[in-house]
Amino acid sequence: HVLLVESGGGLVQAGGSLRLSCAASGETICISAMGWYRQAPGKERESIVYINKGGSTYPVDSVKGRFTISRDNAKNMVYLQMNSLKPEDTAVYYCNALSDCTNSDYWGQGTQVTVSS
Repeated sequence: HVLLVESGGGLVQAGGSLRLSCAASGETICISAMGWYRQAPGKERESIVYINKGGSTYPVDSVKGRFTISRDNAKNMVYLQMNSLKPEDTAVYYCNALSDCTNSDYWGQGTQVTVSS
């Protein structure tokens, strides 16, 4: 199994920046892709960006050019640098990891990001 713990959420004004971190532990050798999802109030959880083990990244259009995912395989960390934040980015952000060993997804507990206008 894989345990994920996010940190770095908070309150920021529109146009500001935040950096989220996700620490992975457990069977980290099994992790292939890692990514970030978010869930706004009253909406479904959505994938916003993921990164494969080789470092290729796949952001959705709504965050392209503003959010950057990065990964430190040696430290078992994944980061989300969020710039030019907008009120519509307000959501709970979740870290996700896909295990090739169990063929399962693992989730962090989530971290709240609130962007004020």
